[in-house]
Amino acid sequence: MKNPIFTLLLFTFIFLSIGLEAQKNYRTVRIEKAPHIDGNLTDKAWKQARWINEFVQHAPYEGKTPSQKTVFKIIYDDNFIYVAVRAYDDEPEKIEKQLSRRDNLNGDYIRIIFDSYFDKRTAFRFSVSAAGVKEDAVISNDGDERDNNWNPIWYVKTQIDKQGWTAELKIPLTQLRFSKAGEQKWGLQIERYIYRLQETNQWKLIAQDAGGYVSQFGLLTGMDDIDPKKEASLTPFVVASVDQFEKDAADPFKKDGYEAGLNAGLNGKFGITNNLTLDLAINPDFGQVEADPSQVNLTAYETFYDEKRPFFIEGSNILNFRLMPMGNFMADNLFYSRRIGRNPHHYPDLADDEYMDRPQNTTILGAMKLTGKTKHGWSIGVLESVTQKEFAKIDNGNNSKNVAVEPMTNYFISRIERDFNDGNTVVGGIITATNRQLDASQFNSLHREAYTGGFNFKHQWDDKTYIFQVNSVFSHVKGSTEAISETQLSSAHYFNRPDANHVYYDSTRQSLTGTGTSLMLGKTGNSNIVYALFLNVKSPELEMNDMGYQREADHMSELFWIQYRTLEPKGIFRRFSFNVNQWDVHDFNGTRLLTGGNYSIGMDFTNYWSVYYGMNGNILRMSNSALRGGPYLLLNPGMNHWISVNSDHRKKFRYSFGGNQFFAAKNAEDMYNVWTSISYRPHKMLDIQVFPRFTQRQNNLQYVATTEFNNNNEYIMGHIEQTTLRMSLRVNFSITPTLSIQYWGQPFISAGKYTDLKRITDARADKYENRFQSFTEEQINLVGDTYEIDQNQDNTTDYSFDKPDFNVMDFISNLVIRWEYIPGSSVYLVWTQNRSEYLDKVIFNFSQNTGDLFNVSPYNVFLVKATYRFSLN
Repeated sequence: MKNPIFTLLLFTFIFLSIGLEAQKNYRTVRIEKAPHIDGNLTDKAWKQARWINEFVQHAPYEGKTPSQKTVFKIIYDDNFIYVAVRAYDDEPEKIEKQLSRRDNLNGDYIRIIFDSYFDKRTAFRFSVSAAGVKEDAVISNDGDERDNNWNPIWYVKTQIDKQGWTAELKIPLTQLRFSKAGEQKWGLQIERYIYRLQETNQWKLIAQDAGGYVSQFGLLTGMDDIDPKKEASLTPFVVASVDQFEKDAADPFKKDGYEAGLNAGLNGKFGITNNLTLDLAINPDFGQVEADPSQVNLTAYETFYDEKRPFFIEGSNILNFRLMPMGNFMADNLFYSRRIGRNPHHYPDLADDEYMDRPQNTTILGAMKLTGKTKHGWSIGVLESVTQKEFAKIDNGNNSKNVAVEPMTNYFISRIERDFNDGNTVVGGIITATNRQLDASQFNSLHREAYTGGFNFKHQWDDKTYIFQVNSVFSHVKGSTEAISETQLSSAHYFNRPDANHVYYDSTRQSLTGTGTSLMLGKTGNSNIVYALFLNVKSPELEMNDMGYQREADHMSELFWIQYRTLEPKGIFRRFSFNVNQWDVHDFNGTRLLTGGNYSIGMDFTNYWSVYYGMNGNILRMSNSALRGGPYLLLNPGMNHWISVNSDHRKKFRYSFGGNQFFAAKNAEDMYNVWTSISYRPHKMLDIQVFPRFTQRQNNLQYVATTEFNNNNEYIMGHIEQTTLRMSLRVNFSITPTLSIQYWGQPFISAGKYTDLKRITDARADKYENRFQSFTEEQINLVGDTYEIDQNQDNTTDYSFDKPDFNVMDFISNLVIRWEYIPGSSVYLVWTQNRSEYLDKVIFNFSQNTGDLFNVSPYNVFLVKATYRFSLN
């Protein structure tokens, strides 16, 4: 350059511009008279603040000028913070304004997000659609986790006019957590989404490949001398219900055909300090919660169900502690809230003339949850809950008795984390305790005490481009010899495996102690190429299933994942990604259980269609659970491939379809399932979704039973042909943003027929044909519903087992009318219907099975629930 001074000044200007962008700041002003929240933005209070434009396109074209202009203002007083947003639009008639329930945004929307802790990891998000539908969430872990079940009290109105649309928000300071300071400094982000263009614009641009989210926010300053507010509210509720079912004159519990009930309880929310909130629930009711979908589980492991109860969902981001820090390869968690209020453990045996009324869920007497974050970076979560002792009523028409089916139980969890270095380094721990009052012999199989704990460490560097994370856990369970024996023999452990030299079953033990550790190292941001290496170890005695969820112990795994991705449209693609994974799994015996890998491709096109395809395969499969406590079983190599195709989701009529197929060598296993999803929105108030799925599978080595012959265990397998059809129908009718009608229904049919019954002869034989021996016609005889086996063909039955065929049919439906008549107070009208049938005949015929199902007398529940929130501030 001929002028070095000019060059120096130019680079200085560029550097300062970058710095100013990184420190983008909005300075708010205090007002004396609050604006009226109506969406007009004409109150005098708004004239005291200045409009801010400065929005930049985040997607699809990062850094480009937005297609439509957006401006905002922020003002405050002693009790509220107010936000006004004008979203200009050259074609206001094309603004997508779709009504829906809260937290289910559709159409155009704006978002206001505050990092009021200013920890650069946690934020509170307030969103509103052009139709006035609210969405709110707590963002944690610098954007990696979002809790949409946080439902604060706040106020908003929107309007559509010739210039576009407006949103006017009024947010109580009681709903935000911040520390006392002369002048507050918060993180701030404003975002706008234009539905028809699939375009996101941000006030503070955050790169799509950024290693963090909250840590990239701009600043909100100017709030002088405001005091943190402590929320205090009580929300009592009352529920009236009627259960209606088929009359049965012989059953004393069903002779009238109905049962009426009246229940009441109380929820409370109290600010203990500036940053910590105490939630209380006395006799909580979850009658309006949607039922779990039907399933037929033929594996050795417990079925996992998602949590749907609001009390336990809200704040779960603080209380959860997964052993594997990222991904779904291992979903073990020290806190599985479905344990609290679970179906009782004990199911009493009945005489021929006896009938039983057994509770489906355990009553939660009370629950307390303390959550929050201090100004010094401490995240705190404590949950305490007590469930009552439950009884089943047994009656033979002349005499009745109560039999205990679940002991009184105390559940406790304490979670704490501390972040350092602007949130780049996080250290934390957790302790859980389950204590049962075992005062009946039928509870001897339960743990008297169960404790788990964990430690976590995470460090990110180079602007959160790279990450290293360690999670470590321990468990200690105590109980009778019967309880610890059952744990050793459970599907998570199988200490009785005859060829497992590293574990052994000890019927005299009264405790078990185990550990687990996971590590993750990777590059997760600021690049088109990201990758991670995972290592996971669980000792054979690790047991987390009293308060957590764990499928198996005795596990050592390694997983490597790498992805290439595009970050803005190129050619025909809006987005493109290509993933490759590789994994390897052993147990503590050193036996290799699984070796495989996969690849997947994701393609989002410029016409807003998308296609996803993938294939995975395991070149080695060795199961230590397929024989339910028997020896290792060598399975044939298998491969699975899948595809899904999705239409333009902006349209009123939307559909997706896809499927997957798994097959193993020598036709040992085969499974395919096909599905489609059809959605139709004929009006902004109505959305209809239909989701049918059809699955056909066959497995030549499906477990049937374990029997004893000549002092040896015989492991019986069979060839299963299983056909399953489920179809979900969901209808959402939103009359206003606070009044909605929702219907969900699911017919479910699954039929399984077993043929070619066989016994395992050499479970690890190299040749597939040498691992088993099929029973001949001379060896097997079906008597009624029992198979009798003459293994040595001496014309004497050596052992027997039940015929395993099944035909399960269920219909579950739920209709909920919800009206939030004032913020925080609601009325629910609910109708739930269940139909269930188990048939001996194994014929999969949709019309016949459906007819059989709807000939079954239904079990109906009708209830009315009303809540009212009393503010004590």
